[in-house]
Amino acid sequence: MRLVTFQQPGATPRAGALIDGDHAVLDLRLAAQSVRVGCADTMASVQTLIDHGPQAWALARTLVDRSPVDAVLRRADVKLLAPIQPPIQMRDCSCFELHLQQSFAAARKLRAARTPDPEATLKAMNTRADERVLETFRRQPIYYKCNRFATIGPDDDVVWPSYSKSLDFELEFGCYIAKPAKDVSKAEARDYIFGYTIFNDISARDAQAIEMGGMLGPAKGKDFDTGNVMGPCLVTADELPDPYNLTMVARVNGEEWGRGNSRDMLWRFEDVIAHISRSETLYPGEFLGSGTVGNGCGLEQLRSLKPDDVVELEVEGIGTLKSRITKP
Repeated sequence: MRLVTFQQPGATPRAGALIDGDHAVLDLRLAAQSVRVGCADTMASVQTLIDHGPQAWALARTLVDRSPVDAVLRRADVKLLAPIQPPIQMRDCSCFELHLQQSFAAARKLRAARTPDPEATLKAMNTRADERVLETFRRQPIYYKCNRFATIGPDDDVVWPSYSKSLDFELEFGCYIAKPAKDVSKAEARDYIFGYTIFNDISARDAQAIEMGGMLGPAKGKDFDTGNVMGPCLVTADELPDPYNLTMVARVNGEEWGRGNSRDMLWRFEDVIAHISRSETLYPGEFLGSGTVGNGCGLEQLRSLKPDDVVELEVEGIGTLKSRITKP
């Protein structure tokens, strides 16, 4: 299934599923009422659907198969929010080593460019701090907790934060947790994944560069309204049997800026779930981001966004997440 949260003008957000080549949305609650199968209340939201477990998931698949005409809406007539907006919890992990290596190298070049002799400065730079991060990354999964209330969907604009002069996108995807998970082994972890979506982790690079010296992780470099873009849909795990061989492409104004593949994840979602769930419960609907794929942000290309740019992040099997950057 390709689940969405959609909204009609003036109405409460509802759970739906993309059908007809993503050109239409099936209102799941209305469909359940129409065909009189199962409990329509379990289709009230995507979070409610996940919470009610396998029986509700099976009902949703039945409704998609039947797709009663009176519950079908044109995609163009509704607004898509994030699949779950907001998620009950968000963690963004770092799973791609190439992104870290290239981002560290690009940041050093930018710092050196502000000196009288950039080439000499770059050669003399101490890289030990970057190497320590990479050593930690190779030893265990690392992650931070996002501002879940900053989550928006594909039909919302990203609003440039007032304090930043350097805005960037980050091409990621991520998984939603299907059921309570605590002390889960890596071998069992796949059973705890409900599905996947695309994640654009918008970043204020200038603010991030200043605060990361505090050794507490990103704050205002990531945390501002509209900074977490997710969608366009949640593809259930049964529809994406191999999430580790997906082509990932980033475009800005139609121009390709970067390309990678999920096969390059050093840490897979199973590793991440096993690590985070040690003595800690993960709950249904929680989101875990993959971190940025190599070549998946402007910083790695020494490029940054401009107001009115349109960013398209495409992940094979999920779709394309499109966002416009606006600046008041």
